[in-house]
Amino acid sequence: QVQLVESGGGLVQAGGSLRLSCATSGVMFSVRSNVMGWFRQAPGKQRELVARVTSGGTTNYADSVKGRFTISRDNAKNTVYLQMNSLKPEDTAVYYCNADTMFRAYWGQGTQVTVSS
Repeated sequence: QVQLVESGGGLVQAGGSLRLSCATSGVMFSVRSNVMGWFRQAPGKQRELVARVTSGGTTNYADSVKGRFTISRDNAKNTVYLQMNSLKPEDTAVYYCNADTMFRAYWGQGTQVTVSS
């Protein structure tokens, strides 16, 4: 079983920054060996991909966050991060960490990010 625990959300003014963390645990699980991603879901909207990093280190970003958000991972800590800069009110959502393994996908419980104008 794989567990993902997000932290780092909160309330921030537009233009500010936050760093989300996703701590992972599980027998034989490694963030280095799996596709790790951050998704978000705003009220009344579908969950959407924000950023993803593959086992090879390739990163992908939603067009809406390119140049502002950065996904990274610390293999030693088995943790994935999402650095969010120049935040906008439209970034307000619950942010979820995702691990896409060979067998199934795992999700964290989510962390709320609220950006005030």
